[in-house]
Amino acid sequence: MTASMFGVWALKAVILIVILLTGFAYATYYERRAIARIQARIGPNRAGPWGLLQPVADGVKLIFKEEFIPAKADRVLFTLAPILVAVPAFMLGAVVPWGGEVPFFGRTVHLYLADVDVATLYIMAVGSLAVYGIVLAGWSSNNKYSLLGGLRSAAQMISYELAMGLALVGPILLAGSMSLVKIVEAQKSIWYIVYQPLAFVIFVITAFAEINRPPFDLPEGEQELTGGYHTEYGGMRFALFYMGEYIKVVVMSALIAALFLGGYNGPGVEAFPWLGPVYMFVKILVLVFFAIWTRATLPRLRYDRLMAFGWKVLFPLALLNVFLTAIGIVVLGG
Repeated sequence: MTASMFGVWALKAVILIVILLTGFAYATYYERRAIARIQARIGPNRAGPWGLLQPVADGVKLIFKEEFIPAKADRVLFTLAPILVAVPAFMLGAVVPWGGEVPFFGRTVHLYLADVDVATLYIMAVGSLAVYGIVLAGWSSNNKYSLLGGLRSAAQMISYELAMGLALVGPILLAGSMSLVKIVEAQKSIWYIVYQPLAFVIFVITAFAEINRPPFDLPEGEQELTGGYHTEYGGMRFALFYMGEYIKVVVMSALIAALFLGGYNGPGVEAFPWLGPVYMFVKILVLVFFAIWTRATLPRLRYDRLMAFGWKVLFPLALLNVFLTAIGIVVLGG
């Protein structure tokens, strides 16, 4: 790698981190305003015009909040757990194609950090790392409620990650590649949601379960576990858990857009390549709103029903989708 290539790569990495941090901050604002509108409330409107500085105010508040470690907690793991939740969320963004090739000061720049040939495997591997942070947070807190939340998260991840992995097989078979860039490029003529509506629904549901979003937020379960795995956390350690969750909401929305909704493809992209990131942003915005709408609408599932739904409904349907996709490709001659 030459010095100039390393400089471009480092610059893109810094820009990606800034985008994800900004996306995390304003995803919380977006959610609070949207849910307030759904519930006929006002929402945050005091910090800055239209409340746009509310994420800044929340960040300053969390910085100055007291942080404490329970007396009998494992101090090392207690401190490490929030980092293990937040870091994988950033790592997932590295393989997302936010745009295609665009001209930039006389040279062509790819609007993604890395085009990995096994990007879908990378997504499954890195996405599952966050559960270690949640389990360690629950165990190291020396709190039974926190431990139950961590164990719930582990069981939930095992149940829903199988269906998520199988939902990825459909787009992989259609594109003939595990590279997200190639999957997006293969959708120039038609989006894969047309060919894979069942895989799309399964992936969206399992993505919600993967990031503990309502109605699958059983590891938190305030009514049952007083807050779950992060009961003993405060200040910036507590903020890291929410950073990981909301960055994953943005990244998972980007992955859904890339796998099933054509990614950065849209009318006029070939003539005006800078339209690609705009289309990607709009699709992510719609999918994030869908996640918010789901939170405001559906109640939390009972835990046994959550597990049964993953094993008895989503897993068989995901297997069926792989079977039918393979048959379709063979019958139609690839």
